[in-house]
Amino acid sequence: MTAPAIPDRKPVLVAPAVVAPSEWRSGAPLWLAAFLAAAGGVLNAVAFPGPGWWPLVFVGTPLILFTLIGRRIWGALLVGLIAGFAFWGTHIFWLTVYLGAVPWLALAGLQSIFFALGCALIALAWRFGDSFLDGAAGRIGLLPVIVAGLWTLRETVTSNWPYGGFSWGRLAFSQSESPFGELVAWVGVSGLSFLIAWVSVLAVQAVREPVRGSRSLRLLPIAVIVMIAIPPFPVSTTGSIRIAAVQGDSDAGLFAEYSPGEILQDHLAATEPLYGENVDLVVWPENSSDLNPLEVRRSASALDRVTERMNAPLVTGTITTDGDDVYNSLLLWGNGTGAIDQYDKIHPVPFAEYIPDRDFWYPLAPDLLSMIPRDYTVGTRDNLFDVDDVRAGLAICFDIVDDNLIRQMIGGGAEIILAPTNNADFGRSDESVQQLAIARLRAVETGRSVVNASTVGISAIIAPDGSTIASLPTFTPGSMIQDVPLSSTTTLATIVGRGIELAASAAGLAGLAALVVGATIVRRRRGFRG
Repeated sequence: MTAPAIPDRKPVLVAPAVVAPSEWRSGAPLWLAAFLAAAGGVLNAVAFPGPGWWPLVFVGTPLILFTLIGRRIWGALLVGLIAGFAFWGTHIFWLTVYLGAVPWLALAGLQSIFFALGCALIALAWRFGDSFLDGAAGRIGLLPVIVAGLWTLRETVTSNWPYGGFSWGRLAFSQSESPFGELVAWVGVSGLSFLIAWVSVLAVQAVREPVRGSRSLRLLPIAVIVMIAIPPFPVSTTGSIRIAAVQGDSDAGLFAEYSPGEILQDHLAATEPLYGENVDLVVWPENSSDLNPLEVRRSASALDRVTERMNAPLVTGTITTDGDDVYNSLLLWGNGTGAIDQYDKIHPVPFAEYIPDRDFWYPLAPDLLSMIPRDYTVGTRDNLFDVDDVRAGLAICFDIVDDNLIRQMIGGGAEIILAPTNNADFGRSDESVQQLAIARLRAVETGRSVVNASTVGISAIIAPDGSTIASLPTFTPGSMIQDVPLSSTTTLATIVGRGIELAASAAGLAGLAALVVGATIVRRRRGFRG
């Protein structure tokens, strides 16, 4: 018996599984999602100053949002943690300059956890939205609002909690040099973050839904064009004040070795060339009077000499005490009258300027927390000075990122914002340019000029439209004398900015709850019919 002939067979090559575009609506496998999340986090960080490649936030944010599609809670937390640390670890790497890796890891790690929790909520919105919403109204109209609202909710929470929050790194703060930056005068910082996240969701929907996404593809450019086309908020000036802002180029960092009075002497030396100039106010940086003039006579005499020779009052930073309380303060020093007014920093930075709940936290990391030699007390004075009938709002260093303090000074009638700061702890890193970018957005948001005076730079005077009137290079002693515009304009952001933040956050949370309830009801009905 002959065996049957076996037909010739060519070997079959099996291609590795890939994620085709048509499958993107269901999300990416975990390994790919992790990679894209890390890439998205880094791209978002690079969108901020120093690199300042602001368009990349419209690439990084959609990448992060896309990685959350189809994820269950634990997968979303993992992907969110990766994206969060990729962003925060890059964005605030300047913490390592003098403080080392541990504070950087602690802050970046904490913020990454919050980021991951926010991503878990967004993943739930994707999942229940996909199972419950149908048609363009739901997927292109409603779902992007919910997801953008949840992103805004996470930024709102971390900007206020715990211990006053850490407002650094919000999407809006990447846009100080972009055409979208002008929107903060209309919708505030949180409103701009919401819009960036909303456009990013539209971009994701356009990619993942080739059929329905055609509507998103049409809506996306329209949304961007409208955002760009909105004109700058009209700001009217009420006059000007001639200001001399001084940068002493002082080695005023936490671990700097300097003799008492050395920082004061640096700023005296940088001010001396200005003697005889006609100005209305002299502004020195945070901690520029390292000897408290309220207690040390030679420091008070030095300030008396400056105000006499300049024939103008002086705003200077110093450390003051009241019994056991220690304050990071600004003094308004009058010509021949001494301290006229005082502002004590309302929002000292937790784990940098004080240790909250010290008895609990200190034993957990004594070597690290011993780097903070004193605890600044939370100030209770208002953040305003009256300078010859001009109301000046006051923001010491990181105060400039606190929405509540900005609202407080504008509500008190501030016509200009003075922002003395000490950036010496961060060397030539990106910290100072990131802070200046925030100050620039605050100028636009409030319609107020901002005088950013730093011990080491970048010092700058910013007009109400966000343009730079004058600036000084870093690590160079110098001064700026300028006629700085005053304004009492009430921008829309200062009226409804908080309301937009709360409305966007509530829309995200309430929308997610509605999706969960709606999807659950639909599932039960389908199960009952089956």
